[in-house]
Amino acid sequence: MKDSLILRASAGYVLVAAVVFSLFVLLRGHNEPGGGFIGGLIGALGFVSYGLARGAAATRRALRLAPIAWAGIGLALAAASGLPALLWHGEAFLTHQWLSGTPLGTTLVFDLGVYLVVLGFGLTFVLPFLEE
Repeated sequence: MKDSLILRASAGYVLVAAVVFSLFVLLRGHNEPGGGFIGGLIGALGFVSYGLARGAAATRRALRLAPIAWAGIGLALAAASGLPALLWHGEAFLTHQWLSGTPLGTTLVFDLGVYLVVLGFGLTFVLPFLEE
């Protein structure tokens, strides 16, 4: 692929915009289905565009951890979000609990886990194709 000055110059801005928008979608939808999944896809798209401009090595450095590690962290968060109901309230696993008087609860933790799983597995799949 031919090196593009415009693509390289805008890659960082596109990454930041995509991650900010993906976090907005994650938080907007945390009480509705789909906020974590579509947010993770948008975040992965930002990193893919960065990878197209800067390369897979620069994208891996920007991620700080391996993409599969992000997916593992997300899977652990999603699974852990069901434990408070089971352990402390005696309810079924993944019965979501809410902090009293706030719209925050284990649903947000579950969606954050889904976000990280989608981001991690998406980049685990795509980054090898960007390596030369």
